[in-house]
Amino acid sequence: MNAKMKRRMTAVTGVIVMVVIVVLAVVGGTSAAKTVTVAEAVANDFEDRKVQVTGTVVENSFAVEGNTLTFSIYDKDADEDATTQLRVSYEGGVSSTFGNDVVAICTGKIDQNGVLQCSELVTKCPSKYENATDALTIKRLLGYSDAVLNKPVKVKGVMKEGTLGIAGSDQRFVLVDPEDGTEMPVRFDGALSDDTTEGSSLVIFGSLNEQGLFTATEVALEG
Repeated sequence: MNAKMKRRMTAVTGVIVMVVIVVLAVVGGTSAAKTVTVAEAVANDFEDRKVQVTGTVVENSFAVEGNTLTFSIYDKDADEDATTQLRVSYEGGVSSTFGNDVVAICTGKIDQNGVLQCSELVTKCPSKYENATDALTIKRLLGYSDAVLNKPVKVKGVMKEGTLGIAGSDQRFVLVDPEDGTEMPVRFDGALSDDTTEGSSLVIFGSLNEQGLFTATEVALEG
């Protein structure tokens, strides 16, 4: 190979290397998310830059319309009063574990309105266990009739297969008495742990209304 050909090969190689570097830089810049706090996401200009923000879902801040979930998060450790909140919009399947006080890891880009358009959503909730001692069976609860309506009670049962829904719906799941099959619909807007699945034995706290719907304030696995 003569000197002229060597120079040409060197030049071509240099161009290829530069192209590869530029491509990697572009890809890396768009795929790598910068980890920021809720306060930083709200205060700083991260518009059109991919960020990852972890926060606790603000109580009753979420709504589901079609396939879009919107909610707000805050830093529970640094901001107990939730004075600084970041609005999040997520299009995709909503996990049944999602609910009030769940920790949400949100990755996406903040739009011009300050809303995080989330492309990746991961939720975390620690498992809760509760002793079933003194808990009523569903049959016994319903047997008390008007005497227990709208009064706080502790109930145990099994989550019926095929009934687990999302927070915000009128019915989150149906609880079944394993002894006689008595059923009771349950509303719960809180977070369920990943270990809580259909068929799980549960202990729930809350009250029964006149329509036979039990509104739970806490749901735990029977321990």
